[in-house]
Amino acid sequence: MTKLDSEKIFTNRKIVILLASFCCILWGSAYPGVKSGYALFKISTSNVFSELSFAGYRFMLAGLMVLIFAVLSSKKIFSITKGNIKHLILLGLMQTTLQYIFFYIGLAHTSGVKASIMNSTSAFFSVILAHFLYKNDRINSKKAIGCILGFIGVLLVNFSSQLLSFDIKIVGEGFIAVAAFAFSASSIYGKKICENMDSTIVTGYQLLIGGLVLLILGISNKGYVTNFTLSSTLVLLYLGLLSALAFSIWTILLKYNKVGSIALFNFLIPVSGAILSSIFLGETIFNWENGIALVLVCIGIYIVNYRHKS
Repeated sequence: MTKLDSEKIFTNRKIVILLASFCCILWGSAYPGVKSGYALFKISTSNVFSELSFAGYRFMLAGLMVLIFAVLSSKKIFSITKGNIKHLILLGLMQTTLQYIFFYIGLAHTSGVKASIMNSTSAFFSVILAHFLYKNDRINSKKAIGCILGFIGVLLVNFSSQLLSFDIKIVGEGFIAVAAFAFSASSIYGKKICENMDSTIVTGYQLLIGGLVLLILGISNKGYVTNFTLSSTLVLLYLGLLSALAFSIWTILLKYNKVGSIALFNFLIPVSGAILSSIFLGETIFNWENGIALVLVCIGIYIVNYRHKS
């Protein structure tokens, strides 16, 4: 497939919407997946370093999967310059290591409701950063409306009495916001790197490098992952596979499209996460919050991505 063919495919609006939604549903499935992984590996949610080790295994596995696919696709994964190596290391530290360190530490000091809401601010960060970095990706009324509808959807899906409490802790909600910003900034940085490198190779190395650092940090602080069984290993393999697929596709979409139009799909993650958690963790799924939240997020995405026919 030539570069022109790839650009034609990955800028097709229907394909973009389908693939971006698929990525966010995959990331949403990580919510019940990680919870199940903690239970099967007997990792306490208060044991941050064991969580970092678990994340390290997950992202290293994902990186290896992507690089193996690249090799099978006849891509030269070792033909990278010293300058590119520096970019890949920085991207891995930002998009995987830094993001998940702040996310897990923040999650340990706040509620799941507030974490989900604060994490959804990555869409806002992406739209704002793109506004200042790209002349053809300015904030307009459609993006503003899309962001507002998406955020309202996230608030609804996490609706509880906790939303009435506005106390914000730097180490809690503040760290989750930093993690969201790290994801947004690194996504744009990755888009820049992919101008001169194959997006599959970029994704594979950033996941592998970021995961390796997470694992080293976890193990060096006695955060071990034990109790490997068939069930726990299958969950880990699934988490690795979903990360490999989602990050690979997301990187390609960002390479060929405006950041602002893709970022809005991030609001689907907490919504799909809540719905999938309801299905796989045996919680109540048929409630008005989930339904209205999904509708609002979809309307917001539609508004931003709608194009008038010439």
